[in-house]
Amino acid sequence: MATSRFDQLVEIAGPVSRETFDRLVAFEEVFRRWSRRINLAAPSTLETLWERHILDSAQLLRLAPDARKWLDVGSGGGFPGAVMAILLAEKPGAEVHLVESNRKKAAFLVSSLNEVGVRPKVHAKRIEDCYSLIEAPEIVTARALAPLSLLLELTEPWLSQGARALFHKGRDYRREVEESGNAWRFDLVEHKDKVDAAAIILEVKNPVRL
Repeated sequence: MATSRFDQLVEIAGPVSRETFDRLVAFEEVFRRWSRRINLAAPSTLETLWERHILDSAQLLRLAPDARKWLDVGSGGGFPGAVMAILLAEKPGAEVHLVESNRKKAAFLVSSLNEVGVRPKVHAKRIEDCYSLIEAPEIVTARALAPLSLLLELTEPWLSQGARALFHKGRDYRREVEESGNAWRFDLVEHKDKVDAAAIILEVKNPVRL
């Protein structure tokens, strides 16, 4: 018997409500509708949108189940930020910030999440302009945004205050880690990606410029 989508979500993210699942399904539908007008994800990945993007984002919840203040930079089409906003919507005290400088994509994030009943704080600004606006996140995420060395530069103001980073990376991640070691020292934990066997999630803490 085929595993249901709800069971897939629970296996990846941990216990979630049916309402949360329904919101993710609704977000997927809105995403597909908007994708006909603006480029939110590579067209080749739309056929496997649930697995490739939504479940791949949702697995972060297991890595920080008790964190309540999340920040996603370079949110783009909402992965992982919008997915995390939906997963955390029923958690008391949860606060999710999405930073996306492209105004069309930022408009998509606001509209699509409002449509499914979730209202994170969307900042249509450059990351560098948000340091004083977003205080003390516990988790900082980014996916398909920039090489690790640049990610550290962009997020260091938050990570230096105690935040943890969870960065999705592809098969070339070892080279990025080595190259970033030329400019940074940091604590690193590698988590296997539970959706994409060729990918990894890098947990980064305590970056220090060399």
